This record gives sequence, C-alpha cells and structure tokens, in this order.
Amino acid sequence: MNSAPSFMSSQGTSGSCAGAIRALTLELKGLQTSPVEGFTVTANEDNMFVWTVALYGPPGTLYQGGYFKAVLKFPSNYPYAPPSIKFLNKVWHPNVYENGDLCISILHPPVDDPHSGELACERWNPTQNVRTILLSVISLLNEPNTSSPANVDASVMYRKWKESGGKNDEYARLVRKQVEASRLDAEKDGVVVPETLEEYCIKTAPKPSDDCTDAFDLDEDYYDYGDESDDEEEYEENAEDSGQGEN
Repeated sequence: MNSAPSFMSSQGTSGSCAGAIRALTLELKGLQTSPVEGFTVTANEDNMFVWTVALYGPPGTLYQGGYFKAVLKFPSNYPYAPPSIKFLNKVWHPNVYENGDLCISILHPPVDDPHSGELACERWNPTQNVRTILLSVISLLNEPNTSSPANVDASVMYRKWKESGGKNDEYARLVRKQVEASRLDAEKDGVVVPETLEEYCIKTAPKPSDDCTDAFDLDEDYYDYGDESDDEEEYEENAEDSGQGEN
C-alpha cells in the first residue's frame, strides 16, 4: 500500500478536512465499482480534492463521439460546500463560460438569491454527491438553461437552432467542430470513445488504482472527526439565516 500523500499531514489535521477526504474516498470507490454512464473519474495522486473527469458525448446528440475533459475541485469542507467544474477543452455551450467554468445550479452555494432565478432546492446541499453532479452535467449538456446563460452568444445561437427546427445550424456546426477536435485529444490519451448506445451504456467495474484509493484509504480512527458535527451545525445555522430553514 502506498503511503498517504504529504498534503494530508498538513491539511488533514482538522476534522472537516479529514471528513471530506473520507467522504471523497468512499465516493471514488463507489464510482469505480458502479460507474456513471458516459463518465470516467480519476483522483489526483497527490491531492484527493482534485479529480479529472472525462465526459463522453451521448449518442443521438450533437455531442455524440465527443471526449471532454474537466477538473472537479472540492473544498476542504465538502460536502457542506459544493465543488467546482472547469472544462479543459473548448465547449461551446450556453452554460459554460469561455474560460471553461461550468455554471450549473447544483454547484451554486445554498443561499437565498431572488435575482438568480433559481429555487433554493435547485442549489447545492450536503445530500448531493459526485454521482448526482455528473448526472446533472450530462442533462445540462443536452438541455441548456438559457434563462441565465454563462455564454450569451452560445445561448442566442442555441435558441435560434432550436426555434428554427435545426435550419439555422450555426450552433450545431460549432459543437460538431469541437467534437471532432476532442477526438484528437482522445487519440492522444489512448481513449476509445463510445459511439453507439450499447457502448455508451456498458458499465464496467475497473480495479481501483492503488495510487488514488489506497493512498486515501483512511482508518476510521486515524483522524478525530469531532469537528464534523460543528460543520453540520454551522451549515444549518447559515441555511436558517439565509431563509432556507424548515417551512
């Protein structure tokens, strides 16, 4: 078994950080034994708070055959605060900023913002996890939220494409161009991108990598988790202050 990365000795002393590492380790193992269709996830060997995500474009959509990589970064108090997602290759989409940052309700902090157009229940809460995030991402990819776009030009282009029944195909052409470019990235990474529905839906149970699971396989008594209850109480107090307490 590999020794735990050095960052754990400096960051893992607090209960909240240790609790986050524990939660992420369990989630990673769960995703390796029961993957989410259309995704692969890998934890950074030296930092459990940084994961690399590979998204495969769903068959029957504009993104079919695409291979899009993103970085998923978790806060030290996860799951009481949401992670962030940033695409590494170009993604022309109404809800993806030009710098690659993904804008999606489920990753927004649980605060009451009447100007956002989002319901409190659509935002992050500690019951969410990586699996629900990935499923939300694939849903958003196919059905963008054009009411509060991160990329206004892409949003306008998407609406024209939808409203014209596909006759105004500028949006579709741009997306397909990026899909073709992503195939080159897949070849460089030695990845075979699923093309058919059968290939896309196949679930495998890859052997957990020693580098990313053993290194973070923490003993329950290794850290003191006494601070975790404080984090949860703090979250509940913040939720009440923001108007999201029990109705």
